[in-house]
Amino acid sequence: MDHFTAKRLTAERLNDSHLADLVALHLDSEVSRYLGGVRTPEVTTTYLATNMAHWDQHGFGLWVLRTKDGAFAGRAGIRHILVDGIDEIEVAYAFRREFWGQGFANEIAIALTDIGLSHHEVPSLIGLVYIANGASRRVLEKANYTLEKSTTRHGEDLVIYRIRR
Repeated sequence: MDHFTAKRLTAERLNDSHLADLVALHLDSEVSRYLGGVRTPEVTTTYLATNMAHWDQHGFGLWVLRTKDGAFAGRAGIRHILVDGIDEIEVAYAFRREFWGQGFANEIAIALTDIGLSHHEVPSLIGLVYIANGASRRVLEKANYTLEKSTTRHGEDLVIYRIRR
């Protein structure tokens, strides 16, 4: 599933041509504050390579998101992540600031959940969220994820939301 369309967004499998858009996204301190901090272009280059390899290994991963008029809106996907020593599959999303508060995250969270649970038939998906990130927590709640527990990752206090098939 290299491409898909949500109500107002199109998604394309992550590839090398997306580097400049990802660098700009990851250099925005407001966008990156709940992603572990601003990432240098070099770190984003490694991030891109890692996430492209994830696709090759698992058959799913991150997509670049564009509006219907072709504007880069952000990135989102489903991917394996080690949390508390357990291999989980995470739903993840990040949008350019100008797209915040317009329901795009809700739209993509619902689409990714369907892709993960129905298309790939994973048993469950998690959302890993900084405790202070109320907007992302609301997105997951609207997508029917349930708060499961608190955890610490890389020295940060997070919560895990989960949805099951």
